[in-house]
Amino acid sequence: MTKAELIAKVAGEAQVKKVDAEKAINSLIRIVSKTLKSSGRLALAGFGTFVVAQRKAREGRNPQTGKPIKIPATKVVKFKPGKQLKESVK
Repeated sequence: MTKAELIAKVAGEAQVKKVDAEKAINSLIRIVSKTLKSSGRLALAGFGTFVVAQRKAREGRNPQTGKPIKIPATKVVKFKPGKQLKESVK
């Protein structure tokens, strides 16, 4: 599903205009991003938990040349689905 399709679904379910649904989704994305940047964790009951994790520096290989390269340490976002989400997907 694309962002445009999500906006259309939300607008239909909530019975609001697509413009309002788009504002709400964009706000949600901004808030999630800011929260993860500041506190590193966001839990949505029944849906799941987003956590910022530190990935260590490591050595990789350039797939074209096969030469070793250094991959720097970085932060990544991990998602752990909640129980209700797991059950709804089964």
